[in-house]
Amino acid sequence: MSLPTTLFAGILPRNSVRRFISTHSRPTLPSIEYPLSHPIYTIWAANTSLGKTLVSAGLSTSFLSSPHRKFLYLKPVQTGFPEDSDSRFVYTKYSEFFSQNRPEFSVFASNHVLKASVSASEAVSVSGFEIERDKDMSCGNGVVNLGLYEESKLQGSENWEMKGFSKLVCKTMYGWKEALSPHLVAERENARVEDDELLGMLKGCLGSESESEKGEVLCVIETAGGVASPGPSGSLQCDLYRPFRFPAILVGDGRLGGISGTISAYESLTLRGYDVVAVIFEDHGLVNEGPLSSYLRRRVPVLVLPPIPKEMSNNLMEWFQEALSTFHSLEEIMQSDFLERTSRLRNMPRKAHDIFWWPFTQHKLVPEENVTVIDSRCGENFAVHKVNNNVDLITQQFDACASWWTQGPDATLQIELARDMGYATARYGHVMFPENVYEPALACAELLLEGVGKGWASRVYFSDNGSTAIEIALKMALRKFLFDHKIVSDDLVAKNAESRVDLKVLALRGSYHGDTLGAMEAQAPSPYTGFYQQPWYKGRGHFLDPPTVAMRDGVWKLSLPQEIETLKPSLEDLTFSLRENIFKESRDTSNLADIYHSYIRKTLQLIIDSSGSTRTGALIIEPVIQGAGGMEMVDPLFQRVLVKECRNQKIPVIFDEVFTGFWRLGAESATEFIRCKPDIACFAKLMTGGIVPLAVTLASEAVFEAFVGDSKLQALLHGHSYTAHAVGCTAAVKSIKWFKDSKTNHNLISEAMLLRELWDLDMVRQISLLPAVHRVVVLGTLCALELQAEGSNAGYASLYARSLLQKLREDGIYMRPLGNVIYLMCGPCTSPQSCSNLLNKVYSRLEEL
Repeated sequence: MSLPTTLFAGILPRNSVRRFISTHSRPTLPSIEYPLSHPIYTIWAANTSLGKTLVSAGLSTSFLSSPHRKFLYLKPVQTGFPEDSDSRFVYTKYSEFFSQNRPEFSVFASNHVLKASVSASEAVSVSGFEIERDKDMSCGNGVVNLGLYEESKLQGSENWEMKGFSKLVCKTMYGWKEALSPHLVAERENARVEDDELLGMLKGCLGSESESEKGEVLCVIETAGGVASPGPSGSLQCDLYRPFRFPAILVGDGRLGGISGTISAYESLTLRGYDVVAVIFEDHGLVNEGPLSSYLRRRVPVLVLPPIPKEMSNNLMEWFQEALSTFHSLEEIMQSDFLERTSRLRNMPRKAHDIFWWPFTQHKLVPEENVTVIDSRCGENFAVHKVNNNVDLITQQFDACASWWTQGPDATLQIELARDMGYATARYGHVMFPENVYEPALACAELLLEGVGKGWASRVYFSDNGSTAIEIALKMALRKFLFDHKIVSDDLVAKNAESRVDLKVLALRGSYHGDTLGAMEAQAPSPYTGFYQQPWYKGRGHFLDPPTVAMRDGVWKLSLPQEIETLKPSLEDLTFSLRENIFKESRDTSNLADIYHSYIRKTLQLIIDSSGSTRTGALIIEPVIQGAGGMEMVDPLFQRVLVKECRNQKIPVIFDEVFTGFWRLGAESATEFIRCKPDIACFAKLMTGGIVPLAVTLASEAVFEAFVGDSKLQALLHGHSYTAHAVGCTAAVKSIKWFKDSKTNHNLISEAMLLRELWDLDMVRQISLLPAVHRVVVLGTLCALELQAEGSNAGYASLYARSLLQKLREDGIYMRPLGNVIYLMCGPCTSPQSCSNLLNKVYSRLEEL
């Protein structure tokens, strides 16, 4: 009777073996996705030659001790091939173990070698077959589609129909001939394999072998060499496989010196966010398990294998038999950890829904099934847990809101930050800042003054988030105003009762400066300041309607508030053929510039005439882009004129660059676009790479001098427990340097100190022409668009974009709306190709509207 082809195609008669060459190959797949229907583990080692393959083979003997099971062994990188083949070792040793123990059920075993260097393929000897090296076999990079395959049916003691059967599938993905480190042999054999190609094939192998499996499955992926051994592209393997973040089994070293090596390997994995589930090593009689268990504080089980005999008698079958109980224990640990992980992931939405109070969220509108479970992050991508048709998956979503505008690191910088912050934590923990100095804080301050503060700032005031940085800036500006206008004396006492003035700010409608009480008072009425949100809100400011710029129907157009439009500007000043023309200083001599000057002077005079004892003590603006107000681009000419007019009246100027700073708009500071400097500026978010909260308020020396005196009461009495914390300052130093170095940020145009264009402007224009789109704003790392909407479908409370964003999340893009405004936000290091992929997906979904 024939065997079912759904489980295994091409089964041969009992005890038969065949080998052949296939030219079929699986295409590289673009993103990370894998099933959580069964355990998948990576086998790592503290060094080479410690027995990773023995552990893999041992797990196969343990797991395949019952019918209706499948053991999948994957070896992505194999050197020394074909003389050395770890997948063939597992295939052979299990077959021998099976023959010796002869269970009741049958096992169908196979070994595949998918691709190899030309040198390795020429060394393959297969009886009766020759490899055809034609164009179809070449991958174009010195690698050929080898397709070596062998299989065997291991007949159990009973009829397979009565007792069932299991499967062993072993695969080598890439093979090289020389037995050297992968990066060296790939170069020597002119057969380099890039990381994305290797990961794409790994994803394909996992997907193809998981389909239509009804029994239990266990998959192990065995790495090459040690944890930090380079892969074929030169990337360390602990970095290469990080996008998948499979849980880890670490094969330690039981020899003299092995404790140190095992701990170092463990630390390298955990630093990168891997979960090490167990440590296992061969017993060399030194009881290394004691110190290792103590170091790991019993959190991670440490298992010891019997010594491997020097004389390989009986093909190691006696050793495998002796070690079987240890492998059973390891398998139980792996299965238990897998079940705990999947249960935890499945229960997280319910628990979160029951106990979290999310910001900016109406909980009644978020059903449990809409809660996104983020398992991890690698560079710009979330690894998200989903349940589709009752099947658990880990899938990838691009973080297109940059986690509330904070994110910038690629995967490499993420690891660099983790390492540096770990060092800072170990060296400093947290230390007091006032009257003290330590290297991270000093280095951070110096970088800020040489960078975003260059040419105007001389002092750095640290705080913990953007809103508190704004509070500090307001205190600075108002004190400076009081001194400049001689409203208070040096001892901060008003000269007379009439000198006690009510100070307000000058700001723009649509601006947003944070959620603390003082910051909210410095912004115009909005959904964030309503009575439901802030009953104390009075709006301590004069708020101007700003002119805005956006692409509409393929053309950059200027929209003017009614007060300015009535002054009849020239039509030629209202459209721009290129976005770059919006920022040209030549606009300063335009008719529109004169109109802006006239309008702002009159407005400031009206404020003075109508305010009595109320004075305008500061100007605060978000330069170029108003973020939370709907991603509006304010005309930089208007802001430049506004700053000049305020300076003429000795009104201190604050730039809120919490959102716009550190390359978010394509330059390190948005001052590059409006071409003028502030007295005070606030930075946060991207300053640390978005990895940890930290904020700064930069000030000129003149502002600082307003707080210098003989009394402590004249000082700026404001501070935070974690001011200038060493971990945050260390992260900021790394990120600031990384983003402005063309060796690490390949998007940086060094001569101009600007980012290259990240978004496909032709595609942006096509999007602006769609009937569903009202306007588009694209600059630096930001691409925002407002959907055509009216009535309740427009504005911050709108749910109009909800179904669109849900579809985009299904497409692998995680976005959050600002009402009917949606936006894509990448990092300073994101490749233009990635941005184009995002735009294409958005365009396709918008066409459906």
